Amino acid sequence: MKVLVVGGAGYIGAHMCKLLAESGFELVVCDDLSTGHRAALRWGRFIQASIGDAAALDSLFVRERPRAVMHFAACSLVGESVRDPLKYWRNNVGNTLTLMEAMRRHGVARFVFSSTAAIFGEPRAASIDEDHPTQPLNPYGRTKLAIEQVLRDACAAYDLRAVALRYFNAAGADPSGLIGESHEPETHLIPRLLRRAAGESLDVCIFGSDYPTTDGTCVRDYIHVNDLADAHLRALQQLEREEGFQCYNLGNGRGYTVREVITAVEDVVGGALNIPVGPRREGDPAALVASSKKATELLGWRPLRPAIRDIIESAWRWHREPRF
Repeated sequence: MKVLVVGGAGYIGAHMCKLLAESGFELVVCDDLSTGHRAALRWGRFIQASIGDAAALDSLFVRERPRAVMHFAACSLVGESVRDPLKYWRNNVGNTLTLMEAMRRHGVARFVFSSTAAIFGEPRAASIDEDHPTQPLNPYGRTKLAIEQVLRDACAAYDLRAVALRYFNAAGADPSGLIGESHEPETHLIPRLLRRAAGESLDVCIFGSDYPTTDGTCVRDYIHVNDLADAHLRALQQLEREEGFQCYNLGNGRGYTVREVITAVEDVVGGALNIPVGPRREGDPAALVASSKKATELLGWRPLRPAIRDIIESAWRWHREPRF
């Protein structure tokens, strides 16, 4: 099967491309390189284009004739989405609509979508399953939820099969050392800590220490990027068997506080980081922990690298000698 990977030069997309190639798929990668890295494009045929460019998409679909699309391309900074919401609605929702319209014109009816736990907002349960209420707290989360709603409607109206995968906190790097996490600006906790440990002059602080958690800091569920890629592969394979729309929450089912993550990073790098405490960050829920029971039952998926130390060690190997 030939698969079009949109956003394949990004962090999760590149790991997906590696797994697809190793699993025998033929792949085409479409990325505008606005945030992705050309050096991450080691697998598949690369086409530099924006999915907001309908003419470029028509040319791509006519020439390459993919059978399925995996969509990782998005603006994903929560703070920026608050400052510039129109950018997020245009790029995330508008460009996805352009992509879906091109798929429909060219008879491509299998779609795997990269969603987010940000669609849930403030959690009402200790473990968040797919039926948890969706009340996103920021424009980024609202754009992802809007796309899920479009997918539901499109699957009901057209011959489309789609899966939305709601990530919690992706982290880690492929053990090959060929690809890893590299964002500018970097906003994620683990890579910021590791880049600081590697000698970069990054300001890192704990956003709030008065949350109702074991040590007062926020709790998050971290999932290894290769486990995410495995879930995507299983979702793609499921689309060959099942019609309609499905959604899955993807996490380890265990949360770690910010202080616990800092301690684990210090243990891996072998030194204290002395991270100061700052005020709370607006819109941060106290805890976000996934229930991935549905993915286990219907996709046969289970995280193979659940330990936070293993996730951090894989990321540390990357950050000591990054390729890009």
